[in-house]
Amino acid sequence: MYKKEIVKGMLVGLIANTIGLFFAANILGQGDDFTNVIKAAASEGFLGKLISLGAILNLIAFFIFIRRKEDYRARGVLLITVFIAVFTFVFKLF
Repeated sequence: MYKKEIVKGMLVGLIANTIGLFFAANILGQGDDFTNVIKAAASEGFLGKLISLGAILNLIAFFIFIRRKEDYRARGVLLITVFIAVFTFVFKLF
């Protein structure tokens, strides 16, 4: 039971981060195509920052789950957020 709730929270975290990445790319890309913005961000070295901006929506999802007393779903969102932070850190190193 608890594992299902954590997995649901992780899925919400991934979806929220993907939507946040899409919005951040559209806002900062000034109307360019999403793939062009991602390629330009990778070549200019700020893809990690763009992914981190996408994780802001995870904060909203986390607090919604906390307010509803769905602690295990909030834990899943938090796990994905930590995973994204570690991924961004490793991506920045290499």
